[in-house]
Amino acid sequence: MSERSDQQPDPIDPFEEIIAAETDRDPDLAVIEAGSRTLRAQGGAPQSDAPSRPADPEVDKALREVEADLATRWGETKLEPSVQRIAALMDVLGEPQRSYPSIHITGTNGKTSTARMVEALLGAFDLRTGRYTSPHVQSITERISLDGAPISAERFVETYQDIKPYVEMVDGSQEYRLSFFEVLTGMAYAAFADAPVDVAVVEVGMGGSWDATNVIDGDVAVITPIDLDHTDRLGSTPAEIAGEKSGIIKQDATVILAQQPVDAAQVMLKKAVEVDATVAREGLEFGVVSRQVAVGGQMLTLRGLGGEYPEVYLPLHGPYQAHNAAVALAAVEAFFGVGSQRPEPLDGETVRKAFASVSSPGRLEVVRRSPTVVLDAAHNPAGALATAEAVGEAFDFSRLIGVVGASGDKNVRGVLEAFEPIFAEVVITQNSSHRAMDADELAAVAVEVFGDERVQVEPRLPDALEAAITLAEEEGEFSGAGVLVTGSVITVGEARLLLGKG
Repeated sequence: MSERSDQQPDPIDPFEEIIAAETDRDPDLAVIEAGSRTLRAQGGAPQSDAPSRPADPEVDKALREVEADLATRWGETKLEPSVQRIAALMDVLGEPQRSYPSIHITGTNGKTSTARMVEALLGAFDLRTGRYTSPHVQSITERISLDGAPISAERFVETYQDIKPYVEMVDGSQEYRLSFFEVLTGMAYAAFADAPVDVAVVEVGMGGSWDATNVIDGDVAVITPIDLDHTDRLGSTPAEIAGEKSGIIKQDATVILAQQPVDAAQVMLKKAVEVDATVAREGLEFGVVSRQVAVGGQMLTLRGLGGEYPEVYLPLHGPYQAHNAAVALAAVEAFFGVGSQRPEPLDGETVRKAFASVSSPGRLEVVRRSPTVVLDAAHNPAGALATAEAVGEAFDFSRLIGVVGASGDKNVRGVLEAFEPIFAEVVITQNSSHRAMDADELAAVAVEVFGDERVQVEPRLPDALEAAITLAEEEGEFSGAGVLVTGSVITVGEARLLLGKG
């Protein structure tokens, strides 16, 4: 994208010129319990910030008891669209979510990556942060972070025990008990107030208007790229989905709007007008000026609300992560009043330091070398297309083997069609979730897309990984062949543990 001119375009019509395609995919990882299994494929990639089980047996026992208690509640895929129960919990807790300002993030794709970048930027400017994201990789404690790190298992247990009597009180007064996600949301807001934090970075679970997180009034509302996902809950068109997600836009807030389909953008602009919110749009008020592939990531020049930020190194791959960085930067500028109360930009060196520290497990993450094994949690067609593009840009594979395990409620044909041009062969598998699509059923679709000779079926994920690595090794140690594991956040989470990251 070229640098914007000094002339300000019309506030709505230019959206017709903004690329409607997704620039990112949902980066969330799976709810996976760490196991003891390993593969010969275990490599030497650096460990992430995902914690393992507590070393202290008593602490581990206490955490398992909390996890078991939470597991008796509705899971994250069972919803009764309402904020009534979480609002009741906040009331009896004394409205802890009102004790700090917040940045609220929704969208179809890119929420967690953007939240991590926002958190890194705020921390670099010496603010104490609380981040709430979902789901988790290895430990449930990852969902609630303070100062850029997951809270300890001890603190997680203490927080649960502190709010448990109030949770039970609300349970008894409502038609339905609080769900798993609602209780965790209450824990996060209570933990942030207790810390206390200077600012909370909160990612919605699903949608916006009725999401459990939406009892905060975010000073900054961030809407990442919208596409078709969870259509049974959110709507069948980008405009309908945008209507739900625009529910996080509150009175007098600042809205940071990533590139969107035209109809979705218009819905969100209308909502912003209704509540007197200020809007900053990617491609107009901020954006990516330039990007170059660099070792381990990319070098960016970003246009923020207060000016240009050159030579920003981002240790993540893909054009979509560059767009996430632009959105995150604009969100933090808006939080500090850049472009409104203060004309000068943020300190460039601090911005560069923050972005250089960002990590994003399960997003084009290299977990093994020789052959290279990459994990990516793309699970809808738009995300798969973005991943396929990024793989071609970031890796020079001579031959790429796919390992795909999907959930049964996703557009699996669209995902497979997006990967077909880059996969020489594909190994079809399934993860351990009850939502996993049967491997044979998925393979039948894969044969239609790839042809019978390019499809192998290994229902067990460990066997699928072994098969894919064997296929990659057939060309020799220095051939440049690789493996990409994708199709579901749960598949990626389980593969991550099997490949020695747990």
